[in-house]
Amino acid sequence: MEQRKFGNTGLAVSRLTFGCGAVGGLMTKGDARDQDRAIGWARDHGINFFDTAASYGNGVSEENLGRALNGNSDGLVISTKVGLSNDDLSDVYGAITRSLDASLARLRLEHVDIFQLHNTLGRTDFRGTLTIGQIMDAVVPAFDKLRDTGKARFLGFTAKGEADDVHKLVSCGVFASAQVFYNLLVPSAGEPIDANYPSDDYKLLLETAKDHGVGAIGVRVLAGGALSGSAARHPLGMSNVTPIGSETDYATDVKRGLAFMPLVEAGHAGSLIELAIRYVISNSALPTTEIGIATLEELQQATAAVNKGPLSINALAAIKKVQAGFVI
Repeated sequence: MEQRKFGNTGLAVSRLTFGCGAVGGLMTKGDARDQDRAIGWARDHGINFFDTAASYGNGVSEENLGRALNGNSDGLVISTKVGLSNDDLSDVYGAITRSLDASLARLRLEHVDIFQLHNTLGRTDFRGTLTIGQIMDAVVPAFDKLRDTGKARFLGFTAKGEADDVHKLVSCGVFASAQVFYNLLVPSAGEPIDANYPSDDYKLLLETAKDHGVGAIGVRVLAGGALSGSAARHPLGMSNVTPIGSETDYATDVKRGLAFMPLVEAGHAGSLIELAIRYVISNSALPTTEIGIATLEELQQATAAVNKGPLSINALAAIKKVQAGFVI
């Protein structure tokens, strides 16, 4: 698989990142043999980026990735995350140090390549509310100090929340990576959208990341599974998925995703999933795209889609016409 330069880190990452989250579910609920087989297959086929988090299955994903790697991370890029609650803000450095130490123990590693802040910015979520002021005044200095310990080579964050806050963090010079929400239904990180388009406006975040040497990781590229064109969920995956970036619900996202089926029928892609994956990799500002999986077959399908490369100009023009139909 092709590799791309990852921001200013000096890392080269595969165009596909192996997502170890709970939405796909393989690494949180799957059989150990299936997990080992999928990770081995990924390594054999040039996928070198594996992303997990302490919150994925309450540490289960990290434990399973650690078992599968068995300390052998040669040639790989490993990332994990920490989410801070309001109570953690009284001792940010202590909270993130404890979280990272626990993650490293589960991963059976002495360091991770990327350690990411896993909070929503400027909006209340299940952890509480984390403002840009708190991040800049307390979290950034703590992260900076943590990097000096050698337990994390680079720092990153999940670019979820208020767009202006997200752009400030991308531009602040501390973070080396950002997970960016980008898909057929939420295209605003990569292109301008109408003011009445039903999604968050991430204001060309991919270009901002590129301009500041921040490695972008495309996430939710299948809209949590909605861009499979089916509302059915795999038994290993999350039974209920809340859309991120989209201003609708999951069922509506599935319905909107089906609006792109005429492009598949016209031969622009072999399936709706392939169309969705190749759409995001068509943006040259995106080094890597993360896919959460439930099975090896899903990983193989995503790999084949990435290896087919970007969509044609005609396909991208047709996608814009479909997206224009979503404007309220």
